[in-house]
Amino acid sequence: MPEEQKLRVAFQGEPGAFSEAAAVQLLGAQNIETVPRPTFDAVFGAIAEGAADALLLPVENSLAGSVVRVYDLQLQSGLTITSETILPIEMHLIGCPGATLADIKTVASHPMALAQCEIFFRQHPSIRRLPAEDTAGSVREALARGDKTHAAIAGRYAAERYRGAILAEKIQDNAENFTRFVLLRRQPDEPSASDRRDARKMSIAMRLAHRPGSLLSSLEPFARNRVNLLKIESRPIHGRPWEYQFFIDVEAEDVSSLRAALQELRDAAHEVQVLGLYRAAQIAREE
Repeated sequence: MPEEQKLRVAFQGEPGAFSEAAAVQLLGAQNIETVPRPTFDAVFGAIAEGAADALLLPVENSLAGSVVRVYDLQLQSGLTITSETILPIEMHLIGCPGATLADIKTVASHPMALAQCEIFFRQHPSIRRLPAEDTAGSVREALARGDKTHAAIAGRYAAERYRGAILAEKIQDNAENFTRFVLLRRQPDEPSASDRRDARKMSIAMRLAHRPGSLLSSLEPFARNRVNLLKIESRPIHGRPWEYQFFIDVEAEDVSSLRAALQELRDAAHEVQVLGLYRAAQIAREE
């Protein structure tokens, strides 16, 4: 694909971050130009600034739960989920070429990544942890230092990006650690993907009336239309204390069932916003 036709995809973090790896997994390295941004807020500004065509953002981790800031920012942005991907979060000890595990005295990474490798650090009590802003950034800095006693913890993609050596593989405590990422673009609420058979998952935000049974009446349309409720989560509505917005993910065997349930939901709920209709991702594991 010619360079000028590549999709520019903004993500949070430094080059080599898990979010960039997820963008490559979903879209293919040859099809995209990745645009690193330091914060989620900066990522959401990338399209309006003309720096990106799409955003790739984490929305949920299988261990830590939802990334609530992304939910809030998506509502404000009006952008639509067009696809999703699930990335295994596997932590590797990455050092300078020629280094060995026995050489390592200090290890840097994001505090959350360090905390997910407690077993490794108990097995190597002499290694000192150094908190860093970013997993991929810690790899970049470790390789730039050229110190064979210093390493970083990050994903395989970061090791490849900076040509680091993996000194110990999959050192995270929990092997079943996955993050779900979504691709956001400027699209109408119900994109043309709704005509494809494989686009059978829908993300919805809804506000309910303040009356008994309002949540039940808003969920009943899904049961009546044989739509599977995958997730429901409440978030405070800013500026309206003790009032909540509900985020739900649903999936059906056919789009017509989703549409029927959505029409009934609009009658039952106070406010409904479709965040995206897209193909459900399958878990991909590192080879």
